[in-house]
Amino acid sequence: MSDQGLEEVAAFLAVLDSGGFAPAARVIGRDASVLSRRVSALERRLGVRLLERTTRRVTPTEAGRRFADRARMALTLLADAEREAADAGAAPQGTLRLALPEAFGRLWVAPLLLDFLTAFPRVRIEAFYSDRFVDLVGEGFDLAIRIGRLPDSSLVARRLVVDRRLICAAPSYLASRGTPKEPADLAGHDALLFALFASPSEWRFARGRERARVRVSGPLLTDNAESLLHAAVAGKGVMMCSEWLAGRELADGRLVPVLPDWSVEVGARGDAVGDLGGDADGETAIHLIRPSGRFIAGKTRAFADWITERLSPPPWSRLP
Repeated sequence: MSDQGLEEVAAFLAVLDSGGFAPAARVIGRDASVLSRRVSALERRLGVRLLERTTRRVTPTEAGRRFADRARMALTLLADAEREAADAGAAPQGTLRLALPEAFGRLWVAPLLLDFLTAFPRVRIEAFYSDRFVDLVGEGFDLAIRIGRLPDSSLVARRLVVDRRLICAAPSYLASRGTPKEPADLAGHDALLFALFASPSEWRFARGRERARVRVSGPLLTDNAESLLHAAVAGKGVMMCSEWLAGRELADGRLVPVLPDWSVEVGARGDAVGDLGGDADGETAIHLIRPSGRFIAGKTRAFADWITERLSPPPWSRLP
């Protein structure tokens, strides 16, 4: 579109927003006759009337309302493109606010943040660790990491990694209580229960076309993922968890998988909130989410690309 065309569109929107040519002229500092000529020229070029004019007011026609909606979207995209182009030429800078799941963030993101700050010295990070479901827009967060199914929303999500779900226990526990061979065997074991599961005491499994459900009970029910991990390592029972939570303990032998030929099926209360939230197929999707505004600041884009690279492949799968 030519500069003249943009001026005509800007005049039309100013008149529409102000409710008349005279009010619009006062707002943008141009003569009302100039705005009138520009709107008339726009209508001639489009071949349709956009405004109904009376001595007291102007109102948009149906075509005018549709054109105004599309024009505003186009101008917003143009402004975003200009900002992104200008931002791309500068080093990422500013304050980046992150909302991170408590245990996952502490175990796998926090150790990486210093490297990011070294790579991008003009960025300041405000990182908050909580399993609370934060309001990104209302609380001013640029990015969040969430685990589990995401509800439909206006947020933009990027899948970082898919994590397998599993059952595990300490070798000492299995030595004293025996190793379960089938899911039903778990009914006779001490289970360490995560309170944020939809059904903490019902564990579900799949193997090919086989399905199994078992009611479990045990000495500990908690909404804190790491306390379950500590109890499992101490030999207090059998734990269902995400692979990332027990990655180090599995790698060094403090925990071992139980029923490895069965996949775990479980959902989480308040999907994508808790640290152990999972998909129904036994895999936990870990997402990076951001508000849906079209413009993405350089600091936000830099961190999104950086953390995606650091978590692919997942670091818990690369432990010795």
